[in-house]
Amino acid sequence: MTGPAHGVAELCSALVAIDTTNRARGDAVGEREAAEFVAGVLTDEAGVEPVLLEPAPRRTSVVARVPGRDPGLGALLVQGHLDVVPADPDGWTVPPFSGAVRDGYVWGRGAVDMKDACASVLAVVRSWAARGVRPRRDLVLAFVADEETGGAYGAEWLVAQHRELFDGCVAAIGEGGGFPHPADGVRFYPVGTAERGTLHLRLTATGRGGHGSRPNRDNAVVTLVEALARVAAHRFPVRLTPTVREYLLRTAEALGVPAELDSDAGVEATIARLGHAGRLAAGVVRPTMTPTVLAAGSAVNVIPPVAEAMVDTRVLPGGMAEVTAALADLLGPRVRYEVVAQGDPVQAPFDSPWFTAMAESLRAEDPHAVVVPYCLGGGTDAKAFSALGIPCYGFAPLGPAPDGDGYDHRAMAHAVDERVPVSGLEFGARVLDRFLLQA
Repeated sequence: MTGPAHGVAELCSALVAIDTTNRARGDAVGEREAAEFVAGVLTDEAGVEPVLLEPAPRRTSVVARVPGRDPGLGALLVQGHLDVVPADPDGWTVPPFSGAVRDGYVWGRGAVDMKDACASVLAVVRSWAARGVRPRRDLVLAFVADEETGGAYGAEWLVAQHRELFDGCVAAIGEGGGFPHPADGVRFYPVGTAERGTLHLRLTATGRGGHGSRPNRDNAVVTLVEALARVAAHRFPVRLTPTVREYLLRTAEALGVPAELDSDAGVEATIARLGHAGRLAAGVVRPTMTPTVLAAGSAVNVIPPVAEAMVDTRVLPGGMAEVTAALADLLGPRVRYEVVAQGDPVQAPFDSPWFTAMAESLRAEDPHAVVVPYCLGGGTDAKAFSALGIPCYGFAPLGPAPDGDGYDHRAMAHAVDERVPVSGLEFGARVLDRFLLQA
C-alpha cells in the first residue's frame, strides 16, 4: 500500500512518543530528537534533502524543499511545529507520551497540536516517492521548534536569520483550520484566514512598602488589583474584520438563520443563533484583555512596594490604537505597562484560488463539507512567516471522528487525554495529498 494515508497513524504515534515539552522560553526538551526523526523520514523514505538548523543547542528545526513539476510557479510553504505544551500524567487514561494507538485513536500530548499534521505531511511526501508523483509547484517544508512559547528559537529565528530558505514562497499553510466543526446537522470545516494580534503586557504598580498591620493608602497590591478589575471588566465594542463578517454570513446562510451585523446587539444575537458554530466567532468580534499572572510580596505581614501582573491582550487588525487608548483610561496614573511580546494580526484573502483549492480538496473527501473562513482567537507561527509578506492560511486537514462518540477536536488541544482519530488522520492525509499535488 503506497497511498498518502498509509502509515500516518504510526508516524503520528512515533512523533507523540518523543517528548518535546516546551515549558518556557529556553526550557524545552526533545526537539532535536523529533527533528532527527523527521529528517530521517524525509531522507530515507521521501528522497528529500532536509537541513537541520539550531539557534541554540538542541532547539532544532527542519527545513526542506520539494521540487515541483512547474518551476515557474511560486512555492508553497507548509509549516508546522514539533514542540508541545507540558502534560501532567495525573488524570490521563494513558501516559501522555506513550503515543498509544487504541480504540481508533492516537493518544498523547501533541496528537492534535500539532504532530497529527506533521505526520500527515510526512506520510504524503514519502508516498510520492513510492508513487512516482510530484507536486505541481515547489514546496518548502518547515518543521519548527518553539511555537508554544512564541517562536524565538523557531519560526521567528528562521525568518530573521534564514529568510533565504523561504524565497519564492507565495502562500503558506499551517495549523488552525481544515478540521470538522459540526453544528446542527451541518459539517463545517473552518479554514483560518486571519488571526488576532498578540500583545502580552506587564503591569507594574508601585507604592509605599511597610508593615502589614498598619494602615497604608499607598499599597501597590491594592492599586494593581483595582486596575486589573477594571481591565477584566472592560468590554470593547464589536468590530467585524472581513474574515469574521464572512464567517458569520456564510455560517448563518448554511444554517438558515438570519444574520444581523449592523450593531453590537445584532452581532451578539447572530452568534447566539448559530449555536455551536457561533463559538468560533464569539471570541474574535472584539479585542480582549485577560489578566493571567500576579506577583507581589514575599511575607504576609509585609506590604510590598511593587506589584506586577501579566495581561494577555489580543488585538484586531488595525486596532492597536484602540487598545492602548483603553489601557491609559483603565490603568490610571499609578500603574504603568510595558510590552513583553507583540505579534501582528494575520490576514489572508478568502476570495483566493488558495482558499478555493482547499475547499475543493475537502469536498472531494466529504461532499457535505461546508468550508468557511474564520479568524483564530490565538496565535500561531503564521505571525512570523506573514512578516515575509507570505499570505498564511490555517489548513491542517483532519476528518470527522467515528459517528456518535462525542469527540470534539477543538477541545483536545492542551487538554488531558489529547487524542486524534485514526480515521480522521487518514482523511486529512488524503485531503492534503490532493491539495498539495494540484494547488
